[in-house]
Amino acid sequence: MGQTLGDIAATLILLSGLAVIVGVVLIRRGDRVWHPRVMLTATVLAALFLVFYLLKWGLYGTTRYVGPEEWRGAYYALLFSHTLLAALNGPLVIWLIYNALKGRFAIHKAWARWTVPIWLYVAATGWVIDLILKRYGESAGGIRF
Repeated sequence: MGQTLGDIAATLILLSGLAVIVGVVLIRRGDRVWHPRVMLTATVLAALFLVFYLLKWGLYGTTRYVGPEEWRGAYYALLFSHTLLAALNGPLVIWLIYNALKGRFAIHKAWARWTVPIWLYVAATGWVIDLILKRYGESAGGIRF
Protein backbone atom coordinates (compact mmCIF):
# COMPACT_ATOMS: atom_id res chain seq x y z
CA MET A 1 0.00 0.00 0.00
CA GLY A 2 2.87 2.37 0.75
CA GLN A 3 4.24 1.92 -2.76
CA THR A 4 0.79 2.65 -4.21
CA LEU A 5 0.51 5.88 -2.22
CA GLY A 6 4.00 6.86 -3.39
CA ASP A 7 3.15 6.10 -7.01
CA ILE A 8 -0.05 8.15 -6.78
CA ALA A 9 1.91 11.05 -5.26
CA ALA A 10 4.57 10.83 -7.96
CA THR A 11 1.94 10.82 -10.70
CA LEU A 12 0.18 13.83 -9.19
CA ILE A 13 3.34 15.93 -9.00
CA LEU A 14 4.26 14.94 -12.56
CA LEU A 15 0.82 16.03 -13.78
CA SER A 16 1.18 19.23 -11.77
CA GLY A 17 4.50 20.03 -13.44
CA LEU A 18 3.06 19.31 -16.88
CA ALA A 19 0.09 21.56 -16.13
CA VAL A 20 2.48 24.36 -15.13
CA ILE A 21 4.28 24.03 -18.47
CA VAL A 22 0.94 24.12 -20.33
CA GLY A 23 -0.12 27.14 -18.27
CA VAL A 24 3.06 29.02 -19.18
CA VAL A 25 2.57 28.22 -22.87
CA LEU A 26 -1.03 29.44 -22.65
CA ILE A 27 -0.17 32.79 -21.07
CA ARG A 28 2.65 33.33 -23.57
CA ARG A 29 0.04 32.89 -26.28
CA GLY A 30 -2.12 35.46 -24.53
CA ASP A 31 -4.82 33.04 -23.39
CA ARG A 32 -6.20 34.72 -20.27
CA VAL A 33 -9.12 32.30 -20.02
CA TRP A 34 -7.37 28.92 -19.95
CA HIS A 35 -4.14 30.04 -18.25
CA PRO A 36 -5.71 30.54 -14.80
CA ARG A 37 -7.79 27.37 -15.15
CA VAL A 38 -4.75 25.27 -15.97
CA MET A 39 -2.61 26.89 -13.28
CA LEU A 40 -5.29 26.34 -10.64
CA THR A 41 -5.47 22.73 -11.82
CA ALA A 42 -1.69 22.50 -11.35
CA THR A 43 -2.10 23.90 -7.84
CA VAL A 44 -4.84 21.42 -6.94
CA LEU A 45 -2.73 18.55 -8.29
CA ALA A 46 0.24 19.74 -6.21
CA ALA A 47 -1.97 19.98 -3.12
CA LEU A 48 -3.26 16.45 -3.73
CA PHE A 49 0.36 15.33 -4.12
CA LEU A 50 1.10 16.77 -0.70
CA VAL A 51 -1.87 14.93 0.82
CA PHE A 52 -0.75 11.58 -0.60
CA TYR A 53 2.91 12.17 0.23
CA LEU A 54 2.12 13.06 3.85
CA LEU A 55 -0.27 10.12 4.11
CA LYS A 56 2.45 7.76 2.91
CA TRP A 57 5.00 9.38 5.21
CA GLY A 58 2.63 9.26 8.19
CA LEU A 59 1.64 5.63 7.67
CA TYR A 60 4.90 4.10 6.47
CA GLY A 61 7.65 6.41 7.68
CA THR A 62 10.65 7.59 5.76
CA THR A 63 13.11 5.90 3.46
CA ARG A 64 16.83 6.28 4.01
CA TYR A 65 19.52 6.29 1.35
CA VAL A 66 21.72 3.17 1.46
CA GLY A 67 23.30 3.44 -1.99
CA PRO A 68 26.93 3.80 -3.02
CA GLU A 69 28.93 5.87 -0.57
CA GLU A 70 30.52 7.96 -3.34
CA TRP A 71 27.04 9.18 -4.34
CA ARG A 72 25.91 10.04 -0.81
CA GLY A 73 27.07 13.68 -0.94
CA ALA A 74 25.41 14.32 -4.27
CA TYR A 75 22.20 12.62 -3.11
CA TYR A 76 22.00 14.70 0.07
CA ALA A 77 22.80 17.92 -1.81
CA LEU A 78 19.94 17.13 -4.18
CA LEU A 79 17.64 16.23 -1.28
CA PHE A 80 18.55 19.42 0.60
CA SER A 81 17.93 21.70 -2.38
CA HIS A 82 14.68 19.87 -3.18
CA THR A 83 13.39 20.12 0.40
CA LEU A 84 14.34 23.78 0.81
CA LEU A 85 12.76 24.84 -2.48
CA ALA A 86 9.68 22.66 -1.91
CA ALA A 87 9.08 24.44 1.40
CA LEU A 88 9.51 27.80 -0.34
CA ASN A 89 7.30 26.89 -3.28
CA GLY A 90 4.02 26.65 -1.35
CA PRO A 91 4.05 30.22 -0.04
CA LEU A 92 5.23 31.48 -3.44
CA VAL A 93 2.30 29.81 -5.19
CA ILE A 94 -0.15 31.26 -2.66
CA TRP A 95 1.41 34.71 -3.23
CA LEU A 96 1.01 34.28 -7.01
CA ILE A 97 -2.62 33.25 -6.75
CA TYR A 98 -3.36 36.08 -4.32
CA ASN A 99 -1.90 38.71 -6.64
CA ALA A 100 -3.64 37.24 -9.69
CA LEU A 101 -7.00 37.28 -7.90
CA LYS A 102 -6.40 40.90 -6.84
CA GLY A 103 -5.61 41.83 -10.45
CA ARG A 104 -2.01 42.72 -9.64
CA PHE A 105 -0.67 41.12 -12.79
CA ALA A 106 2.67 42.96 -12.86
CA ILE A 107 3.52 41.57 -9.41
CA HIS A 108 2.10 38.17 -10.37
CA LYS A 109 4.25 38.04 -13.50
CA ALA A 110 7.41 39.19 -11.73
CA TRP A 111 7.09 36.54 -9.02
CA ALA A 112 6.02 33.85 -11.52
CA ARG A 113 9.42 34.19 -13.21
CA TRP A 114 10.94 32.79 -10.00
CA THR A 115 8.16 30.48 -8.90
CA VAL A 116 7.70 28.50 -12.13
CA PRO A 117 11.34 27.34 -12.34
CA ILE A 118 11.29 26.48 -8.63
CA TRP A 119 8.05 24.51 -9.06
CA LEU A 120 9.46 22.60 -12.04
CA TYR A 121 12.78 21.95 -10.24
CA VAL A 122 10.96 20.59 -7.20
CA ALA A 123 8.74 18.35 -9.34
CA ALA A 124 11.69 17.02 -11.37
CA THR A 125 14.02 16.48 -8.43
CA GLY A 126 11.22 14.80 -6.52
CA TRP A 127 11.02 12.24 -9.32
CA VAL A 128 14.81 11.77 -9.29
CA ILE A 129 14.84 11.29 -5.51
CA ASP A 130 11.96 8.83 -5.77
CA LEU A 131 13.83 6.80 -8.42
CA ILE A 132 17.03 6.83 -6.36
CA LEU A 133 15.23 5.63 -3.25
CA LYS A 134 13.38 2.90 -5.17
CA ARG A 135 16.80 1.52 -6.12
CA TYR A 136 18.92 2.52 -3.12
CA GLY A 137 16.49 3.02 -0.26
CA GLU A 138 15.41 1.12 2.81
CA SER A 139 12.62 1.78 5.24
CA ALA A 140 13.66 3.90 8.20
CA GLY A 141 10.61 2.84 10.15
CA GLY A 142 7.00 3.71 10.61
CA ILE A 143 3.69 1.97 11.07
CA ARG A 144 3.26 -1.13 8.92
CA PHE A 145 -0.16 -2.16 7.64
